[in-house]
Amino acid sequence: MLQSVPLDELAVLLAALLAGGVLTGLIAGLFGVGGGGVIVPVLYEVFGIIGVSDSVRMQLCVGTSLAVIIPTAITSQRAHMAKGAVLPGVVRTWRAPAIIGIIAGSAIAAVAPGRVLQAAFVLVIGLLGLKSLVGRNDITVSDHLPGAGAMRAYGFFIGLASSLVGISGGGIATNILLLYGVPIHAAVATSAGIGIIIPIPGVIGYAIAGWPHLSELPPLSIGYVSVIGFLCIAPLAAFVAPFGARLAHRLARRHLEMAFGLFMLLIAARFLYAVITG
Repeated sequence: MLQSVPLDELAVLLAALLAGGVLTGLIAGLFGVGGGGVIVPVLYEVFGIIGVSDSVRMQLCVGTSLAVIIPTAITSQRAHMAKGAVLPGVVRTWRAPAIIGIIAGSAIAAVAPGRVLQAAFVLVIGLLGLKSLVGRNDITVSDHLPGAGAMRAYGFFIGLASSLVGISGGGIATNILLLYGVPIHAAVATSAGIGIIIPIPGVIGYAIAGWPHLSELPPLSIGYVSVIGFLCIAPLAAFVAPFGARLAHRLARRHLEMAFGLFMLLIAARFLYAVITG
């Protein structure tokens, strides 16, 4: 698979993976997310060029993205914890239902065609992009968090959506908290806290789900997790994430949110095209 790609093209692919690692870490720190919105499209193009079958390509992107998110989410969460803005009660309430949602998402990924995951990616990333572009953090449904039942339902949804799309769930969690009047810095920091819960069971689920398809996957893959993709992106992303977290507490966020939103919408459009043209 890799042998058929010219050396100059492999160099470009490696550069794309490394650049994706830097951008992933920066976005993870700035917005309290794992960076899956960057990782998945970078991997999707790279895996396509080296000849990964479309039947497993999206699953491999999502599983590898979840693996990359683990160290990135840990460093981002530690940086936000140092600022003292995390709401530990919310993290505790969401923990168990989020894990159940992750297991459900991994089970779906084991049997669903890649276009289902692409469609889920378009929906989630598109909505997050629109929200960032509009930039309204003052729209609320209440000035306090809902009861335990609703919070557990939110936790399950965050886990399910994240495991289908390959993100940490931070972007989804942030927007849920903002709807209930949680201040933006506390929402971002708490979302970084939930982001360290989601990836680990997700990676295990995708590794198991992809095991029967090893013959279709590139070298050094553990099920739907590419070790090469992980090693190229994860170290840089984890190194850069704390710098992004420090910037998040210093910068006016509006221009950053607009740029992030536009970027997400462009990515969503790319995957929508893939879904339509199939």
